[in-house]
Amino acid sequence: MGLLKEKIWPWRCWCLVLVCLVNLAWCPAQALAGRVLEMVRDNKTMRVGVSGVLPGFSHKDETGKWQGLEIDLARAVAAAVLEDPGKVTFVEVTTANRFPLLLADKVDLLLRNTTYAFNREAAMGLRFANIYFFDGQAFMVPVASPVQTLADLNGTTIGYMRRTTHEQTIADFFQAKGWTYHGLPVETLVELRENLLAGRCQVITADRGQLAALRLQAPGGPQAWRILPEVISEEPLAAVVRAGDEEWLLVVKWVIYALIKAEEQGITQANVREMLAKPPNPSFQRFLASDGLSEKTLSLKPGWVLRVIEAVGNYGEIYERHFGPTTPLALERGPNRLGKDGGLLFSPPFR
Repeated sequence: MGLLKEKIWPWRCWCLVLVCLVNLAWCPAQALAGRVLEMVRDNKTMRVGVSGVLPGFSHKDETGKWQGLEIDLARAVAAAVLEDPGKVTFVEVTTANRFPLLLADKVDLLLRNTTYAFNREAAMGLRFANIYFFDGQAFMVPVASPVQTLADLNGTTIGYMRRTTHEQTIADFFQAKGWTYHGLPVETLVELRENLLAGRCQVITADRGQLAALRLQAPGGPQAWRILPEVISEEPLAAVVRAGDEEWLLVVKWVIYALIKAEEQGITQANVREMLAKPPNPSFQRFLASDGLSEKTLSLKPGWVLRVIEAVGNYGEIYERHFGPTTPLALERGPNRLGKDGGLLFSPPFR
């Protein structure tokens, strides 16, 4: 798996964004249509931007193998497009360079804890696929900290990541409360954790899922760190592609929907072949076999849904594998449950 070695400084990142936006403005939409899918097939690999340092989402295990929910989503797309979930090149990206690298064609797909937000889609030349994880901004302190509630944050030094939705949200939240804080912005999650450990800040803020992953890697383990129960925002995480390629956006979107639909119908990695051979009703057969219409529309070879489920399982299986009660993170699904179970995830009809 290839990793991106070159470091792009923040000011260069935003210059690159501007250049890419100008180029996109001059490119006719039809010239971009289908280009990414064709390029991925020509290259025989799909380049996916990931964090690489967040257990549960994307990281390397002790054997050097990539693991995480976002890793499995990438493998699902590769199974549909390249007929092989292993044909993915994971590229470690930061909050500062993730969008410039995507816009500059250095990655084909971004799966890096990225919040679906208006300005990003409307003004940056990006397009978001469907939401795959509902999160919220929270705060973490050492277990011995006197901070117990959000009100105790008034006057504290708070660490956060630059160029994230967290930066603006915390400013708005404190202003509305009439509270003050000293911000300590950083570029990487490692710096965020290290500043808390070194006492340069009393609290750090990020998505709850990110905080849960960070405390796994901190001295003393999860029991030494406390995540405050309150959240101050909604952070819907979604896959990101470049604007102008509707076909590629549709492929990514419907692969993720297929994972959700499979869980809704009780189709698992273990029983998917049986469900195809003996479907409970005709809709199962159409869904798993992927009738001709979906192949013509998405330019995917027959059986792409079957390949996806065989490769990674359904959404619930993926979640349990990386966040379930038997994992170190043990995150309750909460809003990431299916709609029929009281959550927010559901799939539109496959017909």
